[in-house]
Amino acid sequence: MSDNWDFPFQNPDLPLEQRVNDLVNRFTLDEKINLMCQYQDEIPRLGVKAYKHGTEAAHGMAWLGEATTFPQPIGLACTWDAELMKRIGSVIGDEARGFYAKNPAMNGLTLWAPTVDMERDPRWGRTEEAYGEDPHLAGKLTSALVQGIQGDDPFYVKAVASLKHFIGNNNEVDRGECSVSLDPRNKREYYLKAFEIPFKEGGALSMMTAYNSVNGAPANVNPDVNDIVKREWGMNGFVVSDAGDVLGTVNDHKYVESYKEAVALTIKAGVDSITDDHPISKQALRDALSDGLLSENDLDNALRNTFRVRFRLGEFDPDSRNPYAAIDESAIMRPEHAALSLEAVRKSIVLLKNDGALPLKADKTGKVAVIGPLGGKVYRDWYSGLLPYAVTPLEGVRSKLGNNAQSVTFASGSDRIKLKSKSNGRYVRLTADEKQPLAASGPSAAEASIFEKTDWGWDSHTLIAEANSLYLTTDDARVTASSEHIWEWFTKEVFHVRPQSDDTALFTTWNYRPVTVDAGSGAVTVRDGSDNDAERFTIEKVTDGLQEAINAAREADTALVFVGNHPLINGKETIDRPDLTLADYQERLIREVFNVNPNTIVVIVGSYPYAIPWVQQHVPSILYSSHAGQELGNALADVLFGDYNPAGRLNMTWYESVNQLGAFMDYDIIKSERTYQYFAGAPLYPFGHGLSYAAFRYDNLSFEGNPGSMTDRIAVNLRVTNVGTVAGEEVVQLYTRALASRVKRPLKQLQGFKRLALAAGESVDVRFELPASDLAFWDVTRDKMCLESGEYAFMVGSSSGDIRLERSLSVRGETIPPRDLRRVTRATNYDDYANVFISDNTEGGDSVAAAANDDSWIRFDDVDLTNDIRLFELRASSIAGATVDIRLNAADGPLVGSCTLQAAQAGWQTATSAIEGAEGYRSVFLVVQGEAKLGWFRFGH
Repeated sequence: MSDNWDFPFQNPDLPLEQRVNDLVNRFTLDEKINLMCQYQDEIPRLGVKAYKHGTEAAHGMAWLGEATTFPQPIGLACTWDAELMKRIGSVIGDEARGFYAKNPAMNGLTLWAPTVDMERDPRWGRTEEAYGEDPHLAGKLTSALVQGIQGDDPFYVKAVASLKHFIGNNNEVDRGECSVSLDPRNKREYYLKAFEIPFKEGGALSMMTAYNSVNGAPANVNPDVNDIVKREWGMNGFVVSDAGDVLGTVNDHKYVESYKEAVALTIKAGVDSITDDHPISKQALRDALSDGLLSENDLDNALRNTFRVRFRLGEFDPDSRNPYAAIDESAIMRPEHAALSLEAVRKSIVLLKNDGALPLKADKTGKVAVIGPLGGKVYRDWYSGLLPYAVTPLEGVRSKLGNNAQSVTFASGSDRIKLKSKSNGRYVRLTADEKQPLAASGPSAAEASIFEKTDWGWDSHTLIAEANSLYLTTDDARVTASSEHIWEWFTKEVFHVRPQSDDTALFTTWNYRPVTVDAGSGAVTVRDGSDNDAERFTIEKVTDGLQEAINAAREADTALVFVGNHPLINGKETIDRPDLTLADYQERLIREVFNVNPNTIVVIVGSYPYAIPWVQQHVPSILYSSHAGQELGNALADVLFGDYNPAGRLNMTWYESVNQLGAFMDYDIIKSERTYQYFAGAPLYPFGHGLSYAAFRYDNLSFEGNPGSMTDRIAVNLRVTNVGTVAGEEVVQLYTRALASRVKRPLKQLQGFKRLALAAGESVDVRFELPASDLAFWDVTRDKMCLESGEYAFMVGSSSGDIRLERSLSVRGETIPPRDLRRVTRATNYDDYANVFISDNTEGGDSVAAAANDDSWIRFDDVDLTNDIRLFELRASSIAGATVDIRLNAADGPLVGSCTLQAAQAGWQTATSAIEGAEGYRSVFLVVQGEAKLGWFRFGH
């Protein structure tokens, strides 16, 4: 690029904002419209190249070809290692630059990662994608990943991290049309906190909104995008909508009636780039501009945000100025990246239990049986890249045994079967067509094809044809043996197999359409209909997989059972998990193997936490790893044989059963006592749990600092010693608890963590520093964070359930004054509630919604009623009419007033009531009878 600049925006010596404004002002209105979507048009007259927002990179570059892969984010979070995360982010950024060099128009540098959503419920189908149930852990780890992706240059950016999905996204069923209810405390202390940290500390330059609504408003029109993310937190990048979600404001949420309204509300709410059908979206933009719903300045604001980041990517500057411009295709899959992948997998592995069975000794192990459906495979999830290679657990174990590798046997536990049609009495076999369709045309068992059938639980099975080693799949018309991998948006390799009372089984497809047999040709087909239309097949076992596993275990000195999930079956994007357990067949496999070989070690390779109480009670040693990509087998073998001492820690609570969880759609972690912060029961494994082959002692807990304000800092010091006989790593975790408070506070709250490597006998001094503001909570009486005066417990340990040292510290903060409800008080600022949820409010802010026929109330504590209260005023709406009683002390306490809401199809109304008998300091209850939305209220003289 020449120094003779044609336009000011091309001059890299000018201030960034001047350059951005100059460029955006040169676009025509039509050009601006064509730049508002994910694929931004080329503008040749200005030298603006075509650019794409959005390349998946959850744990390595995805969907662009072979790339270095890292553990799933749930596995990365189990490392509890921020420094490692930054190095991984740097590799992802390097490889993004490499792919960009190959095709800059299609391989953009805006990476849709990391996923920061809070995982308050492990049944979420996308649990694998995020960083756990704690906002501090998730925030710190994603901050480090963001810093690595974006680079350390003060101006230029290697690649852009786009945090997703803002906010309250922790369910898949009905995600495009449901609304999650987030009250102010839950939102501020939990859901927003996880995003605040990577914006403020990580400097993230982009964000994606969620599919769901938040408090009745679709996330792409959520006012928090502008009010909190951009203004309060100072995010200086751009916001994208999730794929299809802007048009979904009409199609799914039914929030507005037209696309022009949807795009107008979305852009005004702070979304700068629309990830949706381009022709429809662009026409909607033209219509919105024509009707005055949008102004050209609204487009200018959005384009300033997207192009500000493109300038920082170096697109408009000489390569000599940009430290990342020289990164080319050679950056993809460098050997040092593979080494980092191996390090990440090792660090992510969690030793859940060890009664001395581990580590194994390669020279003393004897015969080893590798058993289970995860033993001989490495699977990738929807956001994985194409693996450059894959080391299976079986291969990793054999590699460790070297010359004794022949002593390793393998049994997948899956049956080898033949299928026979009940309707025509013939066996199923592959036919000669190129796509290998199936037909029930074999006259004898000798002509039948053999299939390996794997039971993934909940009737979900996959079948591999032995003749060509390909999965059975469907094009929704025929069943063929033609799929090399299970990896598409729709998992068409899944067949639901349900045994019948006549010793046959019916098969339905991934979307529950019946599998049938054509009466003439015998072709195995798929049709519309019910289970009654499905063919019944006799399943003849050629090999009993369970018995084969039992035999292998009986003859071995050690049985290694590899179980878990397939990342695209029974829980994934669009599908939530049916339970927390392993598949019934896998549970049975573990029990039967253990019955014949008590020296059994279970390795779970999975995308989520599991409920495995029987396994925990009986099996000597248990390991957990996420699906971890190319180096999975090597890393697991390193841990199993003691060449790497595990130190992974769980990023989520593992529960005894689903019965310890509340309603799936209940997002209130405080009232429903979700996550380790509020769960008072006994989990299977606590948050932060993980064991080691070494042992560590904690000593000398002390404090520095005498906090009296939010900005004061507290230092926590201690000493950790490796008292074991081998080198190892310890993850030291700092938790706090308010010993007394006006409100319900967490039982424990993570405030810091450090991963340390110590030689046997080595001691190290550990120091945590935190601002006193980390002890604050959201005070609903004054709409601000509050540091309460009082005693706080500081707890240090190896997990939230293994606290080694504890001391209390006195903090000089605030005493929250009694509520003065003479001031306008938003109904959402309650202290407690029953049978209500947070909804939208067309007059601004949110409302409290009560459904008809429910005993609905909201409570306000410590209310000052000493000022001759005689009047109550309420702003509310009700379609069918409702009453609101004002009661003291309890929902059925003394009635001091009541107001009536008139039936009105639309609009808000003001209702009033005289107040009698309200005095002293009381709890005030607003008890709603009927369907209504409450906006605000106040008392008066």
